[in-house]
Amino acid sequence: MTKQEMRIRPAGDRGVAEFGWLSSRHSFSFGSYYDPEHMGFRSLRVINDDRVMPGQGFGTHPHRDMEIISIVVEGALEHKDSMGNGSLIRPGDIQRMTAGTGVTHSEFNPSQDDEVRFLQIWIEPETPGLEPGYEQRSFDASGDRNRWTLVASRSGRESSVVVHQDVELHRAVIDADSKLTSRIADGRHAWIQVIEGAVEFDGRTLSKGDGVAMTGVDQLTLTGLAQESDVLLFDLA
Repeated sequence: MTKQEMRIRPAGDRGVAEFGWLSSRHSFSFGSYYDPEHMGFRSLRVINDDRVMPGQGFGTHPHRDMEIISIVVEGALEHKDSMGNGSLIRPGDIQRMTAGTGVTHSEFNPSQDDEVRFLQIWIEPETPGLEPGYEQRSFDASGDRNRWTLVASRSGRESSVVVHQDVELHRAVIDADSKLTSRIADGRHAWIQVIEGAVEFDGRTLSKGDGVAMTGVDQLTLTGLAQESDVLLFDLA
């Protein structure tokens, strides 16, 4: 049995980047924010919670050897890349980009009125030098409440987007006072990230932006504390 360890990452302790057009919070070291105590968790390397002002965005920039997942929470995000993909990502959509041997892309808020909020997640791939790839799917998490929806996995089962790593990413919207239980296999690890709302976990309150890393926990139960809470669960090798 793996030794049980748990570490909470409070929202207020995350790295901060403010550029006028962009307001970002970093759960792990990223860009000019460096914290040797928070370099990632297992293969999970980045969770950035970004807000981009209307008509602004990230110009064309490169990536390589990373699985990049984008989840739009509010507004819309326009994506273009060197593979020829052009798309609009909206709430409920999951986008996966395999950077592999190298891609360039841009992310832009096409609205002239509303900001866009999205989570960008980086996962280290099992193998470097993969062929670049792109995938986007839509999931109605709010319409299938109080249960985990698999949105990303190595196998691509249940219509999830494929990531080239032994990881499963689940998302759930939890109503107030509802309980959601999940089992974690022995030897695996878990990370919870609260996107919106608040949940009770292990006698603690986790609120918007909070994360928690877990090792050796075979079962976890979340209880909704807000009218609705939007939560991610990473099941990691």
